[in-house]
Amino acid sequence: MSRARWTDALRWVVLLLAVAVLDFPVISTVITSLKGEAEIVGSASLLIQRPTLANYVRVFAISDRFDIRHYLVNSLAVASFGTLLAAGLAFPAAYAMVRLGTARRWLLALAVELRAIPLIVVSIPLYLLYQAAGLLDTRTGLALILCLVNLPLMLVLLAGAVRDQPIELEEAARLDGAGTLSLLWRVVLPLATPMLASALVLGFVTAWNEYLFGLMLTTRDAVPVTVGASFFFATSGGGVQWGVAAAVMMLGTLPPLLVGLFAYRHVGRSMMAGAVKG
Repeated sequence: MSRARWTDALRWVVLLLAVAVLDFPVISTVITSLKGEAEIVGSASLLIQRPTLANYVRVFAISDRFDIRHYLVNSLAVASFGTLLAAGLAFPAAYAMVRLGTARRWLLALAVELRAIPLIVVSIPLYLLYQAAGLLDTRTGLALILCLVNLPLMLVLLAGAVRDQPIELEEAARLDGAGTLSLLWRVVLPLATPMLASALVLGFVTAWNEYLFGLMLTTRDAVPVTVGASFFFATSGGGVQWGVAAAVMMLGTLPPLLVGLFAYRHVGRSMMAGAVKG
């Protein structure tokens, strides 16, 4: 075997080993969700003797106490609305900073620094504010806070996208009589679409995985799946049905996982856009 083939084989071995190590918790959860309770208790092996979907059936069968459909719909609604609202606010703000010089020196840095602060720091004042505004346990309230969580990331990505665009196209549009709104909609937005799509994907995944504010600001009506999944760990007998718990975790992971699988190539290309010029 040639040296090049040995090198390729070694790369594949290292890659597969890294995937196995990094994804071991996910692999273990998938396997547990496909085992029966007796097999889970009797064997910790990664091999499945009798695959079954009984755990997934059980998750939907106990909807009288914990409704996984309701939790999934809540997460889909608040993550989508929070991400779209953040993008709608961040896009014109990014253009104003980059092209018009509005708060260019401090706004972006302030947004990034505020996002670096642990979210638990603002939990108490935020809870009191939501209580006074009547936003506790509402999808609107949770979506608004997810919008704030996503804004710094959106702002950084879209500011970079606007900065990389040729300013000559905007100047030509200005000469043709285009106003600011028309310029944003007809020139800047189409050119920024790849980065905007990446920002939406990353924002959706971030919003979907948010746990702290879902736990703190919801109790019943607007509970997201990240919080609702924890309800399935407690049983009336005092034990934990590990198969059911694993099935719930896999159902909660599926939407962002599918989004990531379908969009990862586009995300990678947009992140590299503008990195090499000439």
